[in-house]
Amino acid sequence: MKLREKILKVLRGYDLGNVKIATLGSHTALNILRGAKDEGFETICICKRGETAVYRNFGVADRLIEVDSFAELLSDHVQEFLRRENAILIPHGSFNAYIGRFDELEVPMFGNRRLMEYETSRKKQREWFRRANVRIPREFSSPEEIDRLCIVKFQGAKGGRGYFLASSPEDFRRKAEEMVRNGLASKDELENAEIQEYVIGANVYLSFFYSPVNDRVELIAVDRRYEHADGIGRIPAEEQLRLRLEPTYTVVGNFPLVLRESLLSQAFDAAERIVEVSREIAYPGMVGAFCIEGVFNESAELVVFEVSARIVAGTNVGIPCSPYSYLLFGENMYMGRRIARELRFAIEKGMVEELVY
Repeated sequence: MKLREKILKVLRGYDLGNVKIATLGSHTALNILRGAKDEGFETICICKRGETAVYRNFGVADRLIEVDSFAELLSDHVQEFLRRENAILIPHGSFNAYIGRFDELEVPMFGNRRLMEYETSRKKQREWFRRANVRIPREFSSPEEIDRLCIVKFQGAKGGRGYFLASSPEDFRRKAEEMVRNGLASKDELENAEIQEYVIGANVYLSFFYSPVNDRVELIAVDRRYEHADGIGRIPAEEQLRLRLEPTYTVVGNFPLVLRESLLSQAFDAAERIVEVSREIAYPGMVGAFCIEGVFNESAELVVFEVSARIVAGTNVGIPCSPYSYLLFGENMYMGRRIARELRFAIEKGMVEELVY
């Protein structure tokens, strides 16, 4: 039996009048769990031992389950508990970072777990973008090809950790050695890293929601990241040169952002193209939250770097609402609540099977 058929069989055994929303205690759990409670769902948070205080103090979890590691989500006893509780899992970045083996997870999950796997392969993402006909930066197949400023990125959800800039093969090798020596990257990660043209411009993270219930793409929020590299700008240039400071791009937070209204059409066009192709590459296609990472270059053209088929940390700046979610709903709305509302409407309309995998 195929995995999706197994998941739907589990779902058909649920009491849909008593669905609970569950997630891992990390990343955007506060966002997800608060949104679930705002829409009337009971909540379950699976936390690592010693990290329950955050979720207890904010009062967003009706049930806290302690585990030694997030990998225990794949254990029989945790999965059986979740199924008994009629739980639907809401995935976020930690699911890719710490779980990964989605074929072993036989609990209904909101969204499309096959599309989430694309986050771990930049090659697959680029093929997705090419088929969607969105503008992407040039890629270099080896360090020896570098002839301009590039950014070196690792596979998967790393939160920018260890990313670095290089402008020549020699520059790449020197910085790569420093990254390994400082414990920011392994040799295997460097061998599999993507070397991508660094497009100079304004970086944006566009958080969308595709609603099967309403059959529409919704812009929920826009943000930009606050990274380690931003702190280097506070140090005078002569000190940077003397100390040979090299920026890296570990993310520590996010800022809300409002785009020029004339740029929104490009954002929607890219989102709709990406959603359309998603139906061809991984049935049933995009469901719920997704984020497009890109940059508007000097010509105000959107160049797309990455896509995440799940809620991203930048949506936390949109609690209780962003300008875009308020324009759309006329009330407080944010990504965690938007996910829960879609589930609530789907339960009422008998469409839950279209939302889970």
